[in-house]
Amino acid sequence: MAVAVDAVERAVLAALAEDVGERDVTTEATVPAGAAGTADVLLKEPGVVCGLDAAEIAFRSLDPEISFERLAEEGDAVSVPASVARVDGSLAAILTGERTVLNFLGRLSGVATLTRRYVDAVAGTGVAILDTRKTTPGLRALEKHAVACGGGRNHRFGLDDGVLVKDNHLRAAGSIRVAVERLRAATALPVEVECDTLEQVREALDAGADAILLDNMTLAELRAAVALADGRARLEASGGITLDNVRAVAETGVDEISVGALTHSARSLDVSLEIR
Repeated sequence: MAVAVDAVERAVLAALAEDVGERDVTTEATVPAGAAGTADVLLKEPGVVCGLDAAEIAFRSLDPEISFERLAEEGDAVSVPASVARVDGSLAAILTGERTVLNFLGRLSGVATLTRRYVDAVAGTGVAILDTRKTTPGLRALEKHAVACGGGRNHRFGLDDGVLVKDNHLRAAGSIRVAVERLRAATALPVEVECDTLEQVREALDAGADAILLDNMTLAELRAAVALADGRARLEASGGITLDNVRAVAETGVDEISVGALTHSARSLDVSLEIR
């Protein structure tokens, strides 16, 4: 997804406010007024670059005159070691923004890198790797952007732009058919229903669901669901997906695989900033 600039700015400004507080005591005491410098931002392990937009906004928020040169682009796969950006200007701004910049780059590059590993694992199957809403509060737009940089596809962004009827919705509605009928009357959005048994899959198909989330099903159950649907609904596998089993899941014939781990379990990459 193309993340809106204002969404990045809000996240960056909140992060800077959290980190800087009233003032950067250490930098104010140690860096001469007006001192200028140049620093390289380094990705210190193999990975997919993401977070340069946030880095640039962070530095420019502290010094609008600062120069930020991108040595890589969002979504680039780089090898070790690699300078991904060079910043030149106020040394105080560079040092004050350092941790915020590295936090964003490490976190978002980690999400993009993990996503790329999942995408590579299912290459050739035609199956899309999707993210979920299991994101860091306040960072959803950036983390979903990172998934896209890694080659994944974004599922619904929030509760207002997509329909997913989960087990608790079904309990409240009383049945799959009732839930689907109510949604048809309420919205033109495609209706997706979560199912954890083949009987529920049959009910969702009979109710006319556009998509079915196959939750925590075995490989045999997934294959049976694919045969049962026979193209009548988009099928999304979810639950218990790992790098070790994602290829086998893809080969069952489902259309998509959603992986919460892309955003809730990605390890931040090792990044650093070095003054030249």
